[in-house]
Amino acid sequence: MSPVRVTVLTLLAMVAFAANSLLCRLALKGTGIDAATFTSIRIASGALALSLIVRLRGCRLSGAGNWLSALALFGYAAAFSFAYVSLPASTGALLLFGAVQTTMTTMIGYGIRKGERFESQQWIGLTCALAGLAGLLLPGLSAPPLGGAVLMLCAGVAWGVYSLRRKGTGNPAAVTAGNFLRAVPLAAALSAATSAHASIDSAGFWYATGSGAVASGIGYAIWYAALLGLKAGNAATVQLSVPVIATLGAVAFLGESVTIRIALASAAILGGIALVVVRRETQHDRRV
Repeated sequence: MSPVRVTVLTLLAMVAFAANSLLCRLALKGTGIDAATFTSIRIASGALALSLIVRLRGCRLSGAGNWLSALALFGYAAAFSFAYVSLPASTGALLLFGAVQTTMTTMIGYGIRKGERFESQQWIGLTCALAGLAGLLLPGLSAPPLGGAVLMLCAGVAWGVYSLRRKGTGNPAAVTAGNFLRAVPLAAALSAATSAHASIDSAGFWYATGSGAVASGIGYAIWYAALLGLKAGNAATVQLSVPVIATLGAVAFLGESVTIRIALASAAILGGIALVVVRRETQHDRRV
């Protein structure tokens, strides 16, 4: 896979992941849909979109995916939705990817066992990106509700586990579709268990469908295709861009203010990611 294609796929996936925070918060704050129904529609529409992608590519779906990965996917989606009942979009995204960082060391360690090594400039980039994220998480933002914060942290851990389990397990679209399909009955069981509090309206339905079919289903397919061209450490680091994108989206669509903290942290995170991911072509040329 060419570096340009990897870069484009990665960018699209990060935007899709960030859009999930905005769509979920918009739905749960501004429409009549409840968190369990949002989760069920999101997973079902994601499963449908991915199944269509697999069929259009002429790939087989039978037997793809596994139940442990589906459980991790469902755990992420459910905790994510219930967290956004009380959390604002930007704070939720920051908490989510703060939790994802707890899996980053594992991802980098996995890469080292496979023979991957960070160069000195990549370690500098990783440090810069982590410093930018820490700057966003430092006191100054209003303290989030405890219940919502715990749920979002759990969602981040589940996302990290799902990402680790997925890498290198075959056709990315087919495997992801299989996991989404397996997660559908889990989401249906959640909806049944909370049916006394179920509610929905047309706006909430379309937000959930967009989150599932586009931002989740297609977004996951794009991301796992991009992972074929990314090292484990690089994959962990580029995800640091998602809270920045989500925060900028919250500013644009939810009316949050732009602050110097957001600007500086964005520069640090994105600059650090560039140091980790981008190959130094001049060094390559000298070696050649």
